[in-house]
Amino acid sequence: MLVYGTELLKHASENNYAVPAFNFANMEGLQAIIEGAEELKSPVFIQTTQGAIDYAGFEYLADIGIGAAKRAAVPIALHLDHGQKYEYNLKAIRLGWTSLMMDASHDDFETNVVKVNQVLNVARPLGISVEAELGVVGGKEDDIESDESIFTNVNDAVDFYEKTKCNSLAIAVGTAHGIYKGEVRIDFNRIREIKEVLPIPLVLHGSSGVPNDMVTEAVRCGINKVNFDTELKLANLNALKKFISNNPEVYDIRKIYKPCKKEMKEIVREKIIACLSDNQSWTNCGKVFNGDQLLNVK
Repeated sequence: MLVYGTELLKHASENNYAVPAFNFANMEGLQAIIEGAEELKSPVFIQTTQGAIDYAGFEYLADIGIGAAKRAAVPIALHLDHGQKYEYNLKAIRLGWTSLMMDASHDDFETNVVKVNQVLNVARPLGISVEAELGVVGGKEDDIESDESIFTNVNDAVDFYEKTKCNSLAIAVGTAHGIYKGEVRIDFNRIREIKEVLPIPLVLHGSSGVPNDMVTEAVRCGINKVNFDTELKLANLNALKKFISNNPEVYDIRKIYKPCKKEMKEIVREKIIACLSDNQSWTNCGKVFNGDQLLNVK
């Protein structure tokens, strides 16, 4: 079922787990995510970046994302990941996204506050959750790059929340976007400290390549949403290379992409277990998304 992001975050926070959030840009990736979630009875976020939207088109991703989520046997929210532009967030609302991220973390603190509030002013009356980011997660996400991770300051996190009342906050604690380079070091104490002073769910970005036991520890420390992207892409790529190498005469894309979907689904299952979200699905959701209230969004 398609639900609001606020419903997923609330349930995860109350039951001490994290909702895994997986990026998709095509049908095969989306099927792998939802099949894995249904098999392990886990709620999930299905996410689209601005890069995925530019590649596949807003309307196409809306069609397959919303349609698949509505038919799914588990609660699913359609999330705009790293939305840097107000216009992208606004169009996502109009097309039926049930969760948003206004990422102004590369701007100065006050500009970040202003941009997040601009999106919140539209999304909050509709019940659509808005995620913000404070601090800079290293690595690369689409065209967002950073050479270092600027950890989120605890006092800044409190100040930021008081000025925005955002629904969730992505914090920088040592992870990195893209392919993680070097030894993974996560500041678990910082997660605990921020969790103690904020009344909202915390989000961990840049989790691909982070050992599963470290993901689980981050969840136990207070993370309620964990983003995964690169590992799914690599699973798809490796399976594709292997199949084509072993079957150079095959041209039927249905046969070519079958092992790719299988390998991506295995990653999905693995991350669901790491997030402690298996068997956390529910069916008595009070706020199932229908989209009727979006008809008058300007």
